[in-house]
Amino acid sequence: MLRLLHTADWQIGKSFGQFDPDEAALLAQARIDAIGKLAAVANEHQVDVVLVAGDVFDAQTVADKTIHRVFNAMQAFAGHWVLIPGNHDAALAESVWSRAERLGAVSDNVTLCLTPEALSLDALKLTLLPAPLTQRHTYQDLTAWFDHAESPAEHYRVGLAHGSVQGVLDDSIDSANPLAPERAASARLDYLALGDWHGVKEINPRCWYSGTPEPDRFRSNDAGHALLISIAAPQAIPEVTVLDTGSYRWHQQHYELRVDSDLAALEQWLASLNDHDVVALSLEGTLDLALHHHLERVLNQTQGRVRSLHAEMHQLRVAPSEEDLAQLAAEGYVGEVIDELKNEQHGEQGEAARDALILLADMLGQQRGDKEAQR
Repeated sequence: MLRLLHTADWQIGKSFGQFDPDEAALLAQARIDAIGKLAAVANEHQVDVVLVAGDVFDAQTVADKTIHRVFNAMQAFAGHWVLIPGNHDAALAESVWSRAERLGAVSDNVTLCLTPEALSLDALKLTLLPAPLTQRHTYQDLTAWFDHAESPAEHYRVGLAHGSVQGVLDDSIDSANPLAPERAASARLDYLALGDWHGVKEINPRCWYSGTPEPDRFRSNDAGHALLISIAAPQAIPEVTVLDTGSYRWHQQHYELRVDSDLAALEQWLASLNDHDVVALSLEGTLDLALHHHLERVLNQTQGRVRSLHAEMHQLRVAPSEEDLAQLAAEGYVGEVIDELKNEQHGEQGEAARDALILLADMLGQQRGDKEAQR
């Protein structure tokens, strides 16, 4: 029995520049923490080798201390780790990998496959066939040599590659770094471990993408896992178990708000979230002033509870009700301004008009409150 842990796309050093600095720092730290989780899983399941199918680092320019942190985190599993470069950390003449070697960061139980050469682990009766990227983009299948690679008859044959399986992934996926969908069969592989697609995806029973162990984007593609691969004997069909490894849950939600019940549904969903949730929320519709103020309170409360919440509200309009206007005593010129701002919300400056309308309503409400307090 051969047990492998298949992971990829750690992308350590990812900056998360679209988030506030404090949020970005925690999301980046979660990617380092994921290595410790992988090590714990490897220990729990007593795996023989951990396979990392590329994009360990997000860029060649990560700091030296980041390189040390990665390899130090891997030491929580004392067994064998095998890594290949991906498109983000390609094995250039001068790369993050050459720096790691100069720094002495790579421990004895870690093998960096920087060239397309078979790696024989005789104690496990395992021959690994790596297809490392030596430049960011290639337009030929780097796994082609697997078909002719020799290995002892009694050995397991396992491939390790990073790229896009042709004709299988979404049409929007970059066509660079192509991989043949039939490679596992043509190369007589027991298993082909792939990286580049950030979610778990089965190509065929012998070929899988593991996805990233920690979600890093809003695309819903089953991220936040690693794969436990059990192979009973050479040429046996692998048993693949999907293991949860992610800390944060990323949500991209759209709500249309028209009436009280719409806002109540949004509020109920937001109440189900906690500090493990990263949320991108888009809102559209029309609310009166009372409901809009309630929405702002709900969003402010949620921002203090979740890891991150970004609410896109440029399609949300405010329409003061007759009750709102009566309470504001908006007559004469002020009433005309309110009507004009209501209409301008549907033009090019709609978001500015909405904000101005809310600000004006707040000012009128404050004035009314001050007058009542003086009585």
